[in-house]
Amino acid sequence: MEQIERIKQMEQRLERSAAAVMELSAALEKYEAVQEGIKALNKYYGSDVWRQDYADDEAGLLPADLKRGVLSEDGIWNLLSDAHELNDRLQNFQTFP
Repeated sequence: MEQIERIKQMEQRLERSAAAVMELSAALEKYEAVQEGIKALNKYYGSDVWRQDYADDEAGLLPADLKRGVLSEDGIWNLLSDAHELNDRLQNFQTFP
């Protein structure tokens, strides 16, 4: 019975691990696909262009229905911080020996 339980347990680990690997692989593909966008946001944030866009928004010169999360001081900063932390996690990720 010990052998049967061990095999069942290992089978469950295999199934969960295979699903997680596939999900992570798909997520990494999506993340890789947005790297140029993240670089563009990094360059934009804090630039003279961003400052002008921000000032124009504060002055009420932009359309009221315009989505402007990119002009919030926290929006891009939070994304860039999260991406940096994720990159650190990926670099430091250790797999099995």
